[in-house]
Amino acid sequence: MNNSIKEIIEAAYNGKLPGRQEIKELLELELCSEEFFFLVYKARKMSAEACTGKAEIHGQVGVNSGPCHCNCAFCSFAASNKIFNTQRVESLEFIIQQSLDLEAAGANAIYLMATAHLNLQRFLELGQLVRRELRTGVPLIANMADFSYDEAVALRKAGFAGVYHAVRMGEGKVTRIELKARLQTFEAASKAGLSLGTCVEPLGPEHSLEEIAEKIIIAREAQPGFSGAMRRITIPGTSLGAHGMLSETRMAHIVATVRLATPREVTGNCTHEPNVLGTVAGANLLWAEAGSNPRDVVSNTEKNRGFDVGKCREILVDAGWQVLDGPSKFF
Repeated sequence: MNNSIKEIIEAAYNGKLPGRQEIKELLELELCSEEFFFLVYKARKMSAEACTGKAEIHGQVGVNSGPCHCNCAFCSFAASNKIFNTQRVESLEFIIQQSLDLEAAGANAIYLMATAHLNLQRFLELGQLVRRELRTGVPLIANMADFSYDEAVALRKAGFAGVYHAVRMGEGKVTRIELKARLQTFEAASKAGLSLGTCVEPLGPEHSLEEIAEKIIIAREAQPGFSGAMRRITIPGTSLGAHGMLSETRMAHIVATVRLATPREVTGNCTHEPNVLGTVAGANLLWAEAGSNPRDVVSNTEKNRGFDVGKCREILVDAGWQVLDGPSKFF
């Protein structure tokens, strides 16, 4: 084994955060090499210790769909991708029932996801109503457009305990969103007392080691409850389709690198979409999905790409994890 690589991995496991160059060295390891498997071993061990062996499943309900002006090239809602051509908001009954179903199935947190098109006031109203109907103490999490401090306070008052937010790969180039706006939202959430979950995403073969390392560092510096990595799913007929997709083995490699490059205090490490190899490599968080989904081309992803809680649990158990019973420890 390469002693230099072994030293970087051992040092990261023992609490010395790797710098940008060291992260790049880990990311360029040959897949399925001896060093790769040592990286995966240490990442899995670190993840299990950080969460005391209890993985989590979070449930997400997409509350609306339709063309979005942010035009993120990887997203099925991008107006430029011409997949969803009319605006649609799911019925309150559907949103509440899907949230309750996810909760009853054992989801440790419930997310409401909205495109940038949805009016904030409407989103807050939906959050209040869902929070009122949830029957346990599972946290309610917002996955939505950038927001100000005052809007973050409003989210907190509406019953949201945290947010999912990320600086996307290619931000400002394949999206119409500037890096500054993302970082201001991180700050607003923290100042308002909202917990943050984030991720290095959406990853494709077109992304350089330099950019992946940059996004890993941005994510860890946000002091989130969880980080991790998500694969870009190719939307048929879109501009990014020519690049293809990363393999699950490569994604497991990146997931393991994120875990070792992130402080142990960040107890969660996610992978998406759910897969066994990623959870073997140290991912201790998966998502079940219902309603709209930016990686899907149908309005109800639970009938297509989306996994349910039972399938996520099966994947985690196959990978040797126990699944937490009760409210999330990551938020």
